[in-house]
Amino acid sequence: MDPIDLVVVGSGPSGRRAAIQAAKLGKSVVVVDRGRRLGGVSVHTGTIPSKTLRETVLNLSGWRERGFYGRGYRVKQDISISDLVQRLHKTLDHEVEVLQHQFMRNSVRSIRSTARFVEPHKLTLVNDHGDTSTLHFENALISVGTRPHRPKEVPFDRKYVFDSDEMLEIERLPRTLTVVGGGVIGVEYATIFSALDVPVTLIEPRPTILDFIDREIVDDFIHQMRDRGMQIRLGTAAKSIEVKNGQAEVTLTDGRMVRSEVVLYAAGRSGNVESLGLDVVGIETDNRGRVKVDPLTFQTTVPNIYAAGDVIGFPSLASTAMEQGRVAACHACGASLPPAPETFPYGIYAVPEISTVGQPEEEVRKSGVPYEIGVARFRETSRGHIMGVDSGFLKLIFDQDTRRLLGAHIVGEGATELIHIGQAVINLGGTVDFFVNNTFNYPTLAEAYKIAGLDAWNRMARAS
Repeated sequence: MDPIDLVVVGSGPSGRRAAIQAAKLGKSVVVVDRGRRLGGVSVHTGTIPSKTLRETVLNLSGWRERGFYGRGYRVKQDISISDLVQRLHKTLDHEVEVLQHQFMRNSVRSIRSTARFVEPHKLTLVNDHGDTSTLHFENALISVGTRPHRPKEVPFDRKYVFDSDEMLEIERLPRTLTVVGGGVIGVEYATIFSALDVPVTLIEPRPTILDFIDREIVDDFIHQMRDRGMQIRLGTAAKSIEVKNGQAEVTLTDGRMVRSEVVLYAAGRSGNVESLGLDVVGIETDNRGRVKVDPLTFQTTVPNIYAAGDVIGFPSLASTAMEQGRVAACHACGASLPPAPETFPYGIYAVPEISTVGQPEEEVRKSGVPYEIGVARFRETSRGHIMGVDSGFLKLIFDQDTRRLLGAHIVGEGATELIHIGQAVINLGGTVDFFVNNTFNYPTLAEAYKIAGLDAWNRMARAS
């Protein structure tokens, strides 16, 4: 039997995109996944579930309408876990169905097994019944994703102390919640439960959160969180977590104690690599199970074995994972690719949303490039008034000399959708004049781009 052209281990965003890309290039492709259903972490415990949960919470809580009707407004007065998971299961079923159809349409074969490398061109597969088989391949892609980091000293019990995967299985809404970890996942869950009017405390050992985002955006985000009653403890770590008298107690390194009904521990993730036998073929991982790759081709230290997605580390986004998988598949199949765009957008699906593309102000300042900033607050737009939006803003950063857009940063309603206008202008080399001279639909939140462009243009015109 001839070897398979490409074996993909894992069916998350990077694996799915790589498999379909290779199939479209006429290659034989097999996807191996040990999960009960295709889709990987993204579909079943990560991206899709948490974003579905967020959308359900915003709809049922009436969060988006509170600018008009007050903070006590709710669409549904008593929201239960069953209200939240009903939409979740329907969404997940649809995602799996779409993925299965994509594989079928492109002649991608899938196998439910645990995969282990035994040679650079050979895998052993073990199915649920313990049956073993062998698969020979020309190239392989590791796209196994990550799982929550679970330190031994943290008493995970699925009743009082949860990781981010387990939070999707919580049996009832907590009366109070403590979130340990101010990364993207911790911040998203903290603000989602806060939107349900659950009192939330967020603990982060570093003095800041989301340090890869423009500081002004993060400062406004923190202000909005505190304004609605969230407790944010920065610069102090969780020293210990104990369950006592029907509640969880988190002792902080500064001596304070936080008590709540439930603790979500969301401090980092680790690669799902233990069962892959990477040491056998000479592929090393770091202390969190992340695989080192060539940033251009996504090859590991074994040239015919690639890796993509969260298992290779930052930025750990579904969107970038898809592109990494596509690039890896093209390289493995000998297909040429144009150079990747210099910038791509980040999306943080907290409440409110944050999205950013290009350089933050701190980076521009360090570079020494003379720059100007334009700002538009959503409440300044007619669409913002119609929607009852009383917070959130768009920030644009321009090169003073070339007038080109260097960065676009948004906090507020619709940020992850709006950011693509800034992305297009940056990657096409557009300037402040694009925003000043073009017409935007009215009334829209996108009109904020014109307002921010004019804000910067007024000062740039005077300076020139």
